[in-house]
Amino acid sequence: MSRARIVLSLSLTLRSARILCRAQFMEGQAQGPANPAAMENGTGPCGEERPPEAQETTVTEGAAKIVFPSANEVFYNPVQEFNRDLTCAVITEFARIQLGAKGIQIKVPGEKDVQKVVVDLSEREEDKAELKEAADPAPGDQPRTAAVGEICEEGLRVLEGLAASGLRSIRFAREVPGLRSVIANDASAQAVDLMRRNVQLNNVAHLVQTSQADARMLMYQHQRVSERFDVIDLDPYGSPVAFLDAAVQAVSEGGLLCVTCTDMAVLAGNSGETCYSKYGAMALKSRACHEMALRIVLHSLDLRANCYQRFVVPLLSVSADFYVRVFVRVFTGQAKVKASASKQALVFQCVGCGAFHLQHLSKASGASGGRVKFSAACGPPVAPECEHCGQRHQLGGPLWAGPIHDLDFVGRVLEAVSSNPRRFHTSERIRGVLSVVTEELPDVPLYYTLDQLSSTIHCNTPSLLQLRSALLHAGFRVSLSHACKNAIKTDAPSSALWDIMRCWEKECPVKRERLSETSPAFRILSVEPRLQANFTIRDDANPSSRQRGLRRFQANPEANWGPRARARPGGRAASGAMEARRRLLQNKRKEPAEDPAQRAARLKTFSCKRFREGTCERGDQCCYSHSAPPSPTDCPETPDQNTPAPGAATGPGVD
Repeated sequence: MSRARIVLSLSLTLRSARILCRAQFMEGQAQGPANPAAMENGTGPCGEERPPEAQETTVTEGAAKIVFPSANEVFYNPVQEFNRDLTCAVITEFARIQLGAKGIQIKVPGEKDVQKVVVDLSEREEDKAELKEAADPAPGDQPRTAAVGEICEEGLRVLEGLAASGLRSIRFAREVPGLRSVIANDASAQAVDLMRRNVQLNNVAHLVQTSQADARMLMYQHQRVSERFDVIDLDPYGSPVAFLDAAVQAVSEGGLLCVTCTDMAVLAGNSGETCYSKYGAMALKSRACHEMALRIVLHSLDLRANCYQRFVVPLLSVSADFYVRVFVRVFTGQAKVKASASKQALVFQCVGCGAFHLQHLSKASGASGGRVKFSAACGPPVAPECEHCGQRHQLGGPLWAGPIHDLDFVGRVLEAVSSNPRRFHTSERIRGVLSVVTEELPDVPLYYTLDQLSSTIHCNTPSLLQLRSALLHAGFRVSLSHACKNAIKTDAPSSALWDIMRCWEKECPVKRERLSETSPAFRILSVEPRLQANFTIRDDANPSSRQRGLRRFQANPEANWGPRARARPGGRAASGAMEARRRLLQNKRKEPAEDPAQRAARLKTFSCKRFREGTCERGDQCCYSHSAPPSPTDCPETPDQNTPAPGAATGPGVD
């Protein structure tokens, strides 16, 4: 047989095989997908095992047990357990207050049966009277109770707009008493299917209802007063701004709105224009960027609520790990909405020394008849140049300038967590963070840091107790901030603060000859202090949370902690493959360490420029070569004098 016939025969055989394989494939597709039960058990058709990407992981957190795919189909981040624990604690105390006004007591697992005093968080006098009557029941009346896992007909209606795996909603149903219903909503079909399985697994189908819808449309459909939610929890991947307008309309009167923001790069000032487009405020790069992020989020919430004659009252605002979390109550009232402008302020921040000044957008003053008159504020509070260092100012905001915590409510949550420490896995951290929150000055926005003050004038850093003692000796108030470990939150003006730092510099002198005459340090230190600081340690300079050794500030929860990758519809294994990729790309831009002998030999190949200029005084101790470079006449066999010979030395200092 000739070669051409052999080639033709093989081509026809291969074509027939391709047609047959394609027909078999189409026949298998027409038969439908594999058995769902087999796929759910981790096996594919014909009893084959599923690939590692399709395996599932079981997680136990709090009182809930959930199953989610190992592939990144549904988002889950174990680092945010502190966020979920804190949310359960806050909603529990909110339910105690709301149901206490109706004469219903809640039973929390692990708590002793002690009658607790109900804190008044209402806005109207009628609510206060009802709250007082409910707190003092008539003799012989048995108060109604609400337990965990039971439906309370007068309880709270909760919505989790972006539920993902449903873990948070299931924890509400199994850990928070006094609930009427919980709606776990997500737009992803994979997430809703997973939520149904987890709800059945935890036996909370009587409380938790799954929903597949756009969270905005679901909240817009519940704008009627009778259909609003008592608690709305929004924990999106990134920014929540797309849901805020619907959320402030769908929450009930005096209801609780819980919002998480993980886009800290935007809120911390890396993209001020992006922050303005999302939150309606310009963020600045500052040492107080974490508290500024909290105040920008509160400003955005209040601004959206004002459009519907509503306003927000912050209960707790926390900056933790890689996100910020705010808990606010939403009320309706035209008179209070008029006062919202006086709670917002612009920030003038010096680019040289970091001193900041706040300019409120409006001011409230008393008028005849007990009325309150609102008018535009006068300003600016600063000159074109900084009075301390002569540099210009940056303008940021507007941001929320009022208190960001309700200290009475925070004290209730702290007491409940401290008396029942086994309820949450992160109880120790919750105690520490809330203890610092209760110590913060409520009427002092933003803060300075120790390293910021000392690095500005290039001096040694004083200890925390020394600087706090100096401020207390001068008659000012001072506190820490939960958002930063080295924060100094004080009502002292920036001029008094720099006077204290000038006095500290006299004890630890700075070499003035090294400072530029135009630098902020030179201009600040060239002025004599008017205030003579006393750095003697005071007993009240050490805060109570620091004396007790509480875990007050964020710590690395686990290895490779931080924001996780966004959930993908097709799913992708994020465990072993991602870890291997991280190790592969780690320190990829760093050159390997060079041996000292190799470095010395390499430098000796370059001629010393100072020796050629006659100014090198190191001689043989110089790391460069002092031998004259060979002249072109020394190489008579070189065909072209303008072209270097192969292997000729090249580099710095070689012509």
